[in-house]
Amino acid sequence: MSKNLPKGSKKLLNAWAFYDWANSVYSLVIASAVFPIFYGALTLVKDSDGNILDDTVVFMGVGFNNDTLISYVTAAAFLMVSFLSPLLSGIADYVGSKKVFMKFFCYLGAVSCIGLYWFSMEQLWFGLLCYFFALIGFWASLVFYNSYLPDIAFPEQQDKVSAKGYSLGYIGSVLLLLLCLSMILMHDTFGFEGEGTPTRLSFVLTGVWWIGFSQYTYYYLPKGNKKEKFTKDVLFNGFRELKLIWHKTQQNLQLKRYLAAFFVYSMAVQTIMLIATYFGIEELEWGTTNPTTGLIVSILLIQLVAVLGAYLTSKASEKYGNIRTLIALNFIWIAICVYAFTIISPVQFYVTAGFVGLVMGGIQSLSRSTYSKFIPEGALDTASYFSFYDVSEKIGIVIGMVCYGIVTQMFDSIKPAILFFVVFFGLGVILLFRVPRN
Repeated sequence: MSKNLPKGSKKLLNAWAFYDWANSVYSLVIASAVFPIFYGALTLVKDSDGNILDDTVVFMGVGFNNDTLISYVTAAAFLMVSFLSPLLSGIADYVGSKKVFMKFFCYLGAVSCIGLYWFSMEQLWFGLLCYFFALIGFWASLVFYNSYLPDIAFPEQQDKVSAKGYSLGYIGSVLLLLLCLSMILMHDTFGFEGEGTPTRLSFVLTGVWWIGFSQYTYYYLPKGNKKEKFTKDVLFNGFRELKLIWHKTQQNLQLKRYLAAFFVYSMAVQTIMLIATYFGIEELEWGTTNPTTGLIVSILLIQLVAVLGAYLTSKASEKYGNIRTLIALNFIWIAICVYAFTIISPVQFYVTAGFVGLVMGGIQSLSRSTYSKFIPEGALDTASYFSFYDVSEKIGIVIGMVCYGIVTQMFDSIKPAILFFVVFFGLGVILLFRVPRN
């Protein structure tokens, strides 16, 4: 049962934005903070001084570098999402069941997060499978979530409501992370014998939070924008619509050039966000500082500053326009990458984290709302348009992860890979300058 609220309704916009509050705990607890540290503790062999002695993980009889293994699983999951997006979004648009698909992937991702409680080296296949499906559930649900934006908000509302969604996501995810961090660092107070159990319980809390708070969004979101019967021809309707969207983008110079720019700079942004914690684990000299505490503090700093960043970006786009603001954000990312190449201490890492937070939320929310504005007014196949957007983003992530792996292997360090992404941001700036600004 859901409420039928008019487009542009404040309650409807708030309900849509609230899904960021529900699902962003995955991107913080699982993708960024607790799970990467947990995975590193499980797969790295260190001496008493914290130096890495062995980072080899045996999976299915084959030895992998621990970072390489999780990168392969991550890339495989994003490839799966790239395939599923056009398949499912086309069906959703055609039969008007957008919310059904959004729910399915939400629950798949949340239950998989709960399954990470049983992650162990003895049952590595099960843990990696849960990680795989949690990633698919998160990103596939976003295809349908993002596609609602032009359906529920008018063009002049989209920048603000998109930024509001990201801001709610940062706040909600920080609250849960603080609870998880309290349980882990003060495990004696909570009655736990060590950090293992509260760390695993963090994965359970993530899944429960995601399912629970998403119900408010589902109550108000409409089912979809079409009511056609499902037939066997509909199964591959998404791929046909994807092809149609491709042709439409070729006829729309703004959309065509913007997508090219987005593909390039988003490749760098998303990859850096995925590897940031691993960078902190392997490249910094933590000394007497607890790496777990230091890394989570830096991630909390990113989330808190990102709220301000999303707000300031929204204001800047109103004054200077979306494209000019995106160009400025890309220049800031270039400066961050160059500085990150030089850092060795936790303090330098915190400074970098602060600037990353400032531009991370801004570039994500503004990229989404800019694309939404370029979609033709009144288009009914919005899920297919956003499927095209998301497929571009996911393929970019796969390419970015591969580039990261190759450069890291060549130099036996993550730092050169971070510097390498300057090329992508620079190319993104050039391509953004070519987007017509009428």
